[in-house]
Amino acid sequence: MSTIQPGDHRAYMQLALSLAQKSPPKPTNYRVGAVLVDLSSDKILATGYTLELPGNTHAEQCCLIKLAEQHGVPEERLSEVLPSKLALYTTVEPCSKRLSGNLPCVERVLRLAGTIRTVYVGIMEPETFVTENTGRKSLQDAGIPVVHVEGLEADILEVATAGHIKS
Repeated sequence: MSTIQPGDHRAYMQLALSLAQKSPPKPTNYRVGAVLVDLSSDKILATGYTLELPGNTHAEQCCLIKLAEQHGVPEERLSEVLPSKLALYTTVEPCSKRLSGNLPCVERVLRLAGTIRTVYVGIMEPETFVTENTGRKSLQDAGIPVVHVEGLEADILEVATAGHIKS
């Protein structure tokens, strides 16, 4: 994997987009990629994409499950073993509601408040499946800034909605 320069948000988002492209196109999911970075060392700790792991898994969820397995702890206890300055890059805003009944990605990120310092997003969630995603507000209310990384919106939306039935 090529080295990404510290603070090169677009390069991390491009990596997340390349991960999203691995996700199988389906009419009921967005294809999303996520990258978790240790800001102290600029090391990529985990990556994930929609449906990478069994079940109806989201990109952020896959990132955190893989990291929990790597550290031998339940996902709920990740904050105990992770570095204290992380950034999450995700092509689409983390979900605030899961129609499948799974824990929303925003709640997964909020468990790491104080560890995940910033969430970088390529696009805000379109209102195709859930109207009024409150993810951004929930994160910001918890002191986690949500920063839009500009310039890849058209590519992200095209990848995210591949497999959707066009009306």
